[in-house]
Amino acid sequence: MDIKPKLSIVICVYNEEANIAPLYKQIQMAMTGIESEVIFVDDGSTDQTVSEVLKLKGDGIVLVRLKRNYGQSSALAAGIEKANGHYIATIDGDLQNDPADIPAMLNKAIREEWDLVAGIRANRKDGFIWRKLPSKLANMFIRYTTKVKMKDYGCTLKLFKADLAKSLGLYGELHRFIPVLASNEGAAITQMNVNHRAREHGKSKYGIGRTLKVVSDLMLMLFLKKYMQKPIHLFGTSGIFLFMVGGLINVYLLILKLMGHDIWGKPIMILGFLLILAGIQLVTFGLLSEVNIRTYYESQNKKPYKIRNTQNVGTKKLRTAS
Repeated sequence: MDIKPKLSIVICVYNEEANIAPLYKQIQMAMTGIESEVIFVDDGSTDQTVSEVLKLKGDGIVLVRLKRNYGQSSALAAGIEKANGHYIATIDGDLQNDPADIPAMLNKAIREEWDLVAGIRANRKDGFIWRKLPSKLANMFIRYTTKVKMKDYGCTLKLFKADLAKSLGLYGELHRFIPVLASNEGAAITQMNVNHRAREHGKSKYGIGRTLKVVSDLMLMLFLKKYMQKPIHLFGTSGIFLFMVGGLINVYLLILKLMGHDIWGKPIMILGFLLILAGIQLVTFGLLSEVNIRTYYESQNKKPYKIRNTQNVGTKKLRTAS
């Protein structure tokens, strides 16, 4: 029977050939005394990244090669799926995260029983205008809209319980919202300061152009957080409101018509009919969404709740009915 390692370290790499060897050396030093495996996920690199991983010597090294560049969320999901540890740590492959922080995060998670320990990049070594300022603004906006109070959503260095990591459902570019996804799962989340270093080799894969993607993904997060199990509350409420406003407009126009006024072709009449049609469509969409949600849960035998644990309290046994 295979014995699971205590910790799996998942590293997503894309054109990071110069960083592979020094990163693994740092991980070896940091993991002294901790049973662990290291999973490199190559996200379709076009340089010698794969060759550099294959040169590594040590126990518990796994290379997962994706067929093309799918993006960080898909790469993380692939690495997490292959992980065998009781805990899973995720870390960037660019040497900006410090592997020496992982043991402290693991110790904190075990000692204080956290499901997720997220890193906060203290003294971040990035440019202010193009990296730090947009990140600060995005963090503030995400905290305000999702009510998940994390200081640094952009830090890849995180440590999870394995069952939480495997239940997150990462796809698209949702890796930025891992704390929100974890919160949706009812996870106990904390954060701690971690070291951050300047990039020495290669180029950053991120820039200001991702802002619109973050906003669109945030809309999805808000929907999943508030209305995943009750979409009719969003679409039905909006639809009923629009239907009522449209109905009031048409009642007003009917009164004007009975009083002898000409209402044909007035913009307000067109608005009234459009609001009624929009209301009907939204309510219908809400009902269809409810059916889909029920199918989603029931077809996979999923539960709309998460149980942290179950404990027997007291010493008396329940009596069965005679």
